[in-house]
Amino acid sequence: MPENTIPAFIKAIDIGVTTLELDVVITGDKQVLVSHEPFFNHEITTLANGSFINEEDEKKFNIYKMPYEQTLQFDVGLKPHPRFPHQQKIKVNKPLLSEMIESVETYTQQNSKGVMYYNIETKCLPNTDDIFHPKPSEFVELLMKVIAAKNIKERVIIQSFDMRTLQYLKANFPSMQTSLLYEPVVIKELAQQIKELGFVPDIYSPDHTTVNQSLVNECKEKGVKLLPWTVNDLKIMQGLKQMGVNGVISDYPNLFDQLS
Repeated sequence: MPENTIPAFIKAIDIGVTTLELDVVITGDKQVLVSHEPFFNHEITTLANGSFINEEDEKKFNIYKMPYEQTLQFDVGLKPHPRFPHQQKIKVNKPLLSEMIESVETYTQQNSKGVMYYNIETKCLPNTDDIFHPKPSEFVELLMKVIAAKNIKERVIIQSFDMRTLQYLKANFPSMQTSLLYEPVVIKELAQQIKELGFVPDIYSPDHTTVNQSLVNECKEKGVKLLPWTVNDLKIMQGLKQMGVNGVISDYPNLFDQLS
């Protein structure tokens, strides 16, 4: 299903996932929108006239400069995805976080699917403050306002590559679960990352290629849950499970039933 859309979340619930992983950005009128990028990605976007966006132009379609109503002009489900050839083609828009939560909560209640958890990533980085998103303090406040209004605080994890997000949460919303995301652009040991962060996060979520038995053991010693991303291969999933990770983030949760 098209990424970060309500049909995708409903499909994931039907498959049997326990936690919905999603990304959020901020619109020009301060709405929290579910989207992997703070702009309209050329791989998934169809314009109102039926044409597509070129890769070199995609960042011009900056969601932080658009009111929410303008984002509804862009379809993110009809264009064939170059990396996911089996993805269904359906007409769909990027949803508001509030709309997404309402849809999920209603669906789970009406279909006796049990309680759903949410792992929400803030899409922000220091070098794009006030360009593609507000500063972390405002970003977090806008996000927490939606979470509080929907009464799901106890079922939410906030994850980020931007330590400032997690530091603001720790200082101002200390009861919220936090997850430190890690991509090995610059190689750093877990201990160094925790030192920079200033506290021990509830979850450590690295690129799965960085996970080994030593890291699993270190996380257990520190009382940190280990949830690597993005694990789309059954053999790798099996290996990580045997190592003792607490779970995985995957584009293919349908593979989970095949794990032994």
